[in-house]
Amino acid sequence: MNLKIKNALISVSNKENLVSLLKTLKKFNINIISSGGTYASIKKLGYQCTELSKYTGFKEMLDGRVKTLHPKIHAGILHDRQNKIHKNEMNIKKFPPIDLIIVNFYPFQKVVMSTSNPKEIINNIDIGGPTMVRAAAKNYKNVAIITNKNDYSELVKELEKYKGKTSLKFREIMSSKAFGLTAYYDAMIANWLNKKLSIEFPERKTIFGRRLKKLRYGENPHQESSIYINDFEDQKLGFIQLAGKELSYNNYNDMFASLEILESLGKETGTVIIKHANPCGVSKNKNPIDSFKNAFACDPLSAFGGVVACNFKINEKIASEINKNFLEVILAKGFEKKSLNILKRKKNLRIIDISEYKSKNITSIKNFEGAFLVQNKDKIILDRKKLKCVTKLKPSKKELNEIEFTFNVSKYVKSNAIVLCNNFSTIGIGAGQPSRFDSCKIAIQKAKKFQPQKIKNSIAASDAFFPFTDGVEALIKAGVKIIIQPGGSIRDQEVINCANKGKVKMLFTDIRHFNH
Repeated sequence: MNLKIKNALISVSNKENLVSLLKTLKKFNINIISSGGTYASIKKLGYQCTELSKYTGFKEMLDGRVKTLHPKIHAGILHDRQNKIHKNEMNIKKFPPIDLIIVNFYPFQKVVMSTSNPKEIINNIDIGGPTMVRAAAKNYKNVAIITNKNDYSELVKELEKYKGKTSLKFREIMSSKAFGLTAYYDAMIANWLNKKLSIEFPERKTIFGRRLKKLRYGENPHQESSIYINDFEDQKLGFIQLAGKELSYNNYNDMFASLEILESLGKETGTVIIKHANPCGVSKNKNPIDSFKNAFACDPLSAFGGVVACNFKINEKIASEINKNFLEVILAKGFEKKSLNILKRKKNLRIIDISEYKSKNITSIKNFEGAFLVQNKDKIILDRKKLKCVTKLKPSKKELNEIEFTFNVSKYVKSNAIVLCNNFSTIGIGAGQPSRFDSCKIAIQKAKKFQPQKIKNSIAASDAFFPFTDGVEALIKAGVKIIIQPGGSIRDQEVINCANKGKVKMLFTDIRHFNH
């Protein structure tokens, strides 16, 4: 059923894109009702408009908190045009129908990002707008609701196509968008309050996001995907793409994984290389180019087509080194002009400036059919004072620095995780195996393949305890001299005895870092 538009109510905080819309409304003799800044804007643009208070006969009050909350407005929106009782009531009250609602809300998210003043934030929680939107969206069979300035052009097309009318299909689509907006808006407010009150796990968890862009596909070509951001935390991601193809789902996934590890390095110069959300090389070194070379040397085969993240500015020399390899994405805190020219020689290479990126300690979410799991991010920092050396041989203070680095990297490797390091660089990583012993074998195998000279006197970290001595025996045999692990197995003493027999140092953290 196509609906003739006679009366429209416009109330928008964002006044953009109004001209073409007003021109079309005038063309089809559609009366406009408005108030406040919107009313002033419409009049300034040279279009006729009835002021809201004049329309309702009720002057707004409470500093504008009550203006659209009036029976004449909501009856005009909500009544069923096909219901005789409704029509009769409207005739008695002399309330005309309102057929079109154009509303966007107070900019709550912008205010939250710009101030910490609770009074100002609360004053920017819109009440009248969402109420009208929900009413119009509920009654989409009789009312058209527009909540996004980008949809004005679609409304104009509808009115032109149907001579001042809108189709039921159009109204239904706009209704869906409207309820999406009100849900998003309310979720944003709820999350702000939860954050203010330090409530991490509320009784009802709301996840909200605005689509940043539709991606070419998901993990595989037959899967559709999009990336969403929430305006409350992430008005922008902090990624500035300088060159290369569009980012894919897998690119984003690997980028976020790389940035988590990069953040954990603190202010120390470092490089992280990621493939399929797993690190295949991590290194910190005062010399930036050495940090890249060492990270890449850990597993150059796995690094093929990977994501590289650096917490330093890329110069000409580093860019030339990077370009020797096939990589998908380069993230860095800035690029010198000459380095960009070098990197851009590879047209498909995605070059991302992360100078403005800021990590946020938010909860992680895993979604399933009909349910999702929520947890704090694993941000715990190893406290050196709480480390327990359980073997006869003890580490030096110098060794402790590298021990911490090695265990920190294991946090970000898929469980079961084994990480081998030498001189603050990974030399072998065993990830994601159901058996810890298999992860040990893979880590050793990779180290022997690419950097066999560095296995001797290396450090091994395990994200969880060793349930048996087999993994420890394999590490000792390979040349590992220090092992750090959480401990907590019923066979801990057997494992300790094995370490003492092999003349290696072993430390317990009492901290497990499963990353499934």
